Amino acid sequence: MGEAKRRQSSDANAKANQPLLPGLPITKQQSEQFIAITTKGAWIGIGALVLVWFTVRLIGPTLGWWELAD
Repeated sequence: MGEAKRRQSSDANAKANQPLLPGLPITKQQSEQFIAITTKGAWIGIGALVLVWFTVRLIGPTLGWWELAD
């Protein structure tokens, strides 16, 4: 039973390290890491955009830094 589990885990690792396309040197594991990093970066960017919007729209005028033109 232990041999079967070991073989199954090594098969999963071998599949993760196979190239996605024959001509590209990118593995499935690397592509999953890329997706995870870019997703995290997108959420950081969305958070930064919200923070800037609140600063321009609410915080700045409240503190008298500027007046809104609308």
